[in-house]
Amino acid sequence: MVNIDELFNSGVLTGEREGAVLPDREFWNSKKNGLVIIECPQRIPCNPCHTSCPTGAIRPFADINDTPVVDPTLCTGCTLCVASCPGLACFVIDMTFSEDRALFKLPYELLPLPEKGSKVQCLNRTGEFIAFGTVENVTQPKKDRTFVVHVSAPKEIAGEFRTFRVVE
Repeated sequence: MVNIDELFNSGVLTGEREGAVLPDREFWNSKKNGLVIIECPQRIPCNPCHTSCPTGAIRPFADINDTPVVDPTLCTGCTLCVASCPGLACFVIDMTFSEDRALFKLPYELLPLPEKGSKVQCLNRTGEFIAFGTVENVTQPKKDRTFVVHVSAPKEIAGEFRTFRVVE
């Protein structure tokens, strides 16, 4: 469970919490195109992830302040929620990408954009290096300022990998 005091003191989400728990590993390992993970640290009035989801995988909110709840059986890994989230709290992980690598579909709002084939440093929530990855694709699902960068990286970092830095 997230320690809210620690979050406010450090600015780092330090653990899983309701609505931000990794999916059942067996189901996740077989879900083609991946599943969305949403890490919202607190209740705030926000729901673009739900309103952008074409399949209803992000369940309707009873209250605009609710934290998102995902029905993983409905998620197609389309990344519309990733591009819609103003807090950059949504990302998709496809564990079926290859035998030993997952495909991480991450929000990105910096310039210049990384290019396909670029090597990146995979970072955890605190910005520490955990592995190397490769940019496989860069998309712009909503044609606004948020791009989605697809990075392949070792499967074993799925619970930790949250952002990246381009290696120069």
